[in-house]
Parts: sequence; structure tokens; C-alpha cells
Amino acid sequence: MGVELRNGEAMGFQELDDADFTDSDLVYHVRDALTSVSMGDSDKYNELVAVMHHRGHLAPDEVALLVTSLKALSGAVSYIDSVLHESLLASIFSMSMWSYRPDVMDALLELIISLAASSGKYVDSCLDMLVGNFTPPPYFTDMLKQPRGIARKDQVLSRVHSSLKVLADLVPLSPMRLLPIIMQRKPHYCSKETTLVIYVENMLKLESGVFGELVRSTMLAGLVDLLLDLDVEIGWDDILQDESAKGIFNMELEDVDEAIDDELMDDGELPKELSRKSLVGNLFAEKLDSLMVLMFEHLESCDVGGRLVEVFETLLQSFQKTVLTAYKSKFSQFVMFYACALDPENCGVRFANMLADTFISNAHPRLLRMSAAAYLASYLSRGKFLPPSLIANTLKRLVDWCLDYSKIQEDDINPKAHRVFYSGCQAIMYVLCFRMRSVMGVPWFKSQLHAPINLILSHKLSPLKVCLPSIVTEFLRQSKAAGLFTTSERFDFDDYLESEFSRAFGGMERLDMFFPFDPCLLKRSDSFIRPSYVYWSMVRPTYDDDQEDSSDEEVDEAPLGGNARSHEGFDLDEFDNALNQMSITPKDSLKHWFGGVKKEPLRMPSRIRPSTSPESL
Repeated sequence: MGVELRNGEAMGFQELDDADFTDSDLVYHVRDALTSVSMGDSDKYNELVAVMHHRGHLAPDEVALLVTSLKALSGAVSYIDSVLHESLLASIFSMSMWSYRPDVMDALLELIISLAASSGKYVDSCLDMLVGNFTPPPYFTDMLKQPRGIARKDQVLSRVHSSLKVLADLVPLSPMRLLPIIMQRKPHYCSKETTLVIYVENMLKLESGVFGELVRSTMLAGLVDLLLDLDVEIGWDDILQDESAKGIFNMELEDVDEAIDDELMDDGELPKELSRKSLVGNLFAEKLDSLMVLMFEHLESCDVGGRLVEVFETLLQSFQKTVLTAYKSKFSQFVMFYACALDPENCGVRFANMLADTFISNAHPRLLRMSAAAYLASYLSRGKFLPPSLIANTLKRLVDWCLDYSKIQEDDINPKAHRVFYSGCQAIMYVLCFRMRSVMGVPWFKSQLHAPINLILSHKLSPLKVCLPSIVTEFLRQSKAAGLFTTSERFDFDDYLESEFSRAFGGMERLDMFFPFDPCLLKRSDSFIRPSYVYWSMVRPTYDDDQEDSSDEEVDEAPLGGNARSHEGFDLDEFDNALNQMSITPKDSLKHWFGGVKKEPLRMPSRIRPSTSPESL
């Protein structure tokens, strides 16, 4: 073999950079090092492996030698044997592009692409090496806060994705081989936030690129699973501290005292000294917040690109399989909410119909149907972007099912046996507490649903005595003012305080009743959700004589309007203002309402506590 000599001796790799070699000469030199192994001479091969092992800060001559060797290997890939040269391959595949300058990165990627194209047995290893460079090595993480670290990140990731595209063209099966590698390499939810964020950025970039059609379903499902993993790690004990906080719908019982009113903030929420800051510093919450912001931004780009509906369908399938059945999902469901806010006419309607279909279908387990009812009630109540006609039509589907169910029942009150029915009744009342004014403005609503609602709620199954008392009393107040529901019994709000029936349905912990779109407590995520969200403090109940009556809008204009993208520049006032989401019940206020001297009717909260989903789910 034509190996160049100096003074009659074969050149070593350490001397390559000083010699005047052509490209062909370099390739011959590397071939000789590779083939000599099979003849029992490993000296030159070991030198080559040592060059690949160079780590840390490299001197200019070391960088030049590494680039030279990588390029020479690219021209000699057919001489590489997976058994004889195992240590060389291991060194190549373990190289981190984050540690090198662009010229080394380019030479390394040229070798990786050549290896993958030369033999199918190297494809998985090459793909794994590229995916492994999605995230920086641990020592590099802190540098990402500096301009040079950000620049290096762009240099690495742009080259990784370009190489994946080249491989897709050269090896048509590589996209399908890539998918399981990405899912296996996905960091554990306990990994550092920076690692999770960068990896998810790469997953979303692949989803929106040339691999999209092949990887979308699995990729997005994996991302939803990751969000849910983080979500369920956030316990309600991390959020609520006082003992009176137990329960999903404990109320902020706002006294009408002028002194108390004077203490409320301008937006009608709690004074700052009562705000909850327990999620600040919670690592799981901070990770989840960052990843949800990435998802929101990705949904926005999908909307601009005209493919939001396609992506939404994939997310919806994942939602049905995981989030809808998850125990204690607190925030991850807002990915669906935001997608619906971006496209109410398509995604918004589709989501409502899916939830209604799930509740109505007897083919689904009843706990799943109860969960769907809770999601539907919360969604219809909180989505500022939803038109009254959609809300009214969806309510009609619930009312029709509950009416048909009640017609064939001869039982008296039985909270456990008829949980799906009571969930449906509670959903109807909950939505009407928020939306009574607007749906009463739909021409056919009162004429078609007045009688059915009366029949359902007056049935001897007695949903008014079983459902959550705060919902029942608020519904009765509003429906009485609107003339929607009448009862032959004496109207006494005290009849609808906590009873053994409501406790049997949900218990004091309310584990059978939850409202998953209660306000989002995650600071950055909330800035995306807030413009499209209805807070209780925005609702104008029908009994409010101080407000001018309106038939087509039940909430005041939100400060930022209804545009789902108007979160930019929004200031959450150091997280405190974001906590208008939470109701903090003063410990000494409960005695006034349950067995105490105060006899005013229970009111809906201005803020509702974060909810918990059914334990059995």
C-alpha cells in the first residue's frame, strides 16, 4: 500500500499535520492503519483511536490533526470493520459536537453520514449519535446562559438537523429508525430543566420538519406524557397549606363589608398578602411551565403554518388516552385549551364535541364519562372564545341525555349508583352559573330547555340535594332571576348546604368532582391562557341588578381582549396577580356558613381552588 515515508519510516498520525499530504495520501494512510489490525499490528490504529479520544481544550495543531483524521476516515469507511475496529467506532460515536469548533463538527458529521450511507448496520448508531447531541454535556449547561453558549447551541443543533435530513435522503428508512431512538433518549422528567427544554425544542423541530408525517403521532404523544409526568409530581400540598383548603371547590367567601371590599385589589381579586406563592421554587412546576410555553409557541407556529387542525387531532388522541384519565392532572390539559383558543371554529368545536360524545356514550367506563363531564363543564365555562350557540347546543346534548336517563329511573336518591347522571346534572348547573346570561340570549334555549331542566332537577333522584352545594345554590339564584328553573318546594338556600347525599357523591375531599380548567397557577403559561379565559370575577350573574342587562355577553372585556396571542409583554406582577386563580378561605369564615349565625346564601367563588381528579382514575 502506498504509505508515504519520511527517512525510510512510515509516518505516524502525530506527524500527519506537518507533512505535505494530498487527500488521497491521507486516505491511504488511514486505510493502512485500519488494515494493519487484522495482521497483528495495532500501533498506527491505536494512534488513530487516540486522536479520536482528544477531549477538552485542544491546541490549534491538535484541532488540525483531528479534522485531518476525521476527513481521512470519511474516505476510508469501507475499510472499517464493526468487530476489528470496535474501539474506534465507540470513540467516534461518543464524540460530543458541543465540545468542538465548527470545522471539527463538519468533519465529524461528514464521517457520520458516510458511515450510515456505507452500511445499514451503522445507521442506528449514527442516528443515536446525532440524537445524543440534542442536549449538551453536563459541563456545558451553565454556558447556555452566556452568548457564546447560545451561539454554540445554534451551531450544533442546526448541523444535527441538517444531517438528519441528509440521512433521510440517503437512507429512506432512517426516519422510521429515528423515532424509537428519540423516544428512548428522551430525558427523564427529573432531569435538569435546561436538558428537558432543549430536548423538547428538538422534538418539536422534528415534528414541524421533513419528518413530521412519520413521527408526529408518537412524538406529540411522548411530549404529552412528559408534561403529565411532571404534572402529577406537583401535589396539591405544594399549593395549598392551610387545613381549610381541602376540597375542590371551597369558596372565597367574600364579605360584603366595605372594609373587606377596600382591601380587594383593583381586579377584584384577593389582597396580595393572601396570595399563594407555594409553586415558586417548585422544580417540577418550573419545568412544566417552561415545557408548556414551548408547546404553546409551537401551536402558534402550527396555526400560522395552517396545520394546527392536523396537529390538534394528534394531541386530542393523546389527551383521550392519558390526560382525560389521569389522576391529579392540574395544568397539562391547558395545551388543549390553548389550541382551542387559537382556532375556536375547528379545534374549539371538536374538543367540545369529543367530550360530549364521551359523556353520552354508554360504551365508555362511567369514571371516564364523569371525567369528560367535568372537563366539558370547565371548558364551556372558562373558554372566553366559545360562542353562546356552541355552549347552548352542547348543554342541550347534556340535558337530553339526563332527561332520557331520568325517565327510566324509579330509584330515590342514590349518589353512588347514579354518579354519571349526577355528574351530568352538575355539569349543566356549573356551566349555567358562568354562562346564564349569554345562553339565555340564544332564541331557542329557554323555550326548548326550560321544561326539561325542570323535569331533571325535580326528579326524585334529587340532583339538587346531591351535587356540590355551592354550585346548586348559585345555579338556583341565577335561574330564579332568569326564570329558567322553578321549584314547587319552598326556596331555601339552607336546604342545599352540605348533606349526607352530597358527601356520598363526592365526599368532603370531593374526589369525584373536579373542574380541570380552574385557573392556571403556572406563571408563564398563565400569560398565554389569560386573554382567552373567563374568571368568575368577570361573570355578570342574572341576579346582579347593579349591572346593565345584556343578552349576548356575560363577561366584561378582559384587559387584553380575546386574542390568544396577546400574552406578549404581559406582566403577571411577580406571580401574585396570577393567583386570582386561587381561593383562600379564611379559617374563621367557615363557622359563619356551616352551622353558624350567618344565613346568607352560599355564593360562587371569585376564585376557585385548584381541583383534584377522581382518585380511582
